[in-house]
Amino acid sequence: MRKFDLEERLISFAVAVLEVVDVLPSKYSANHLGNQLARSSTSPALNYGEAQAAESINDFIHKMKICLKELRETSINLKIIERRGYIISNDISGVRKESLELVAIFTKSIQTAKAKKLSA
Repeated sequence: MRKFDLEERLISFAVAVLEVVDVLPSKYSANHLGNQLARSSTSPALNYGEAQAAESINDFIHKMKICLKELRETSINLKIIERRGYIISNDISGVRKESLELVAIFTKSIQTAKAKKLSA
């Protein structure tokens, strides 16, 4: 087993965020945010799987950018949920930290892929 498995990390992240979604209050605004959060947090794992089977470097970069977009959306959505007071900061801080780490990983991965493309 690989020491660093990004796919597994993305799956664990999606599960953790879905747990956040499940404890949101039953209010219109919380439901709206929760539905959006459920979609944006699960998308990176699915798109990363597609990136692993990319047909070209351009296709790989495109799919990785989709992952990054969805991770950023998830991160902002978590901030909104926290600021709205739907969840106590301590309960969401680990998930928010992981979202920022994943954004950094994908940003760097995209930069590296672009550099490899240019040098090829």
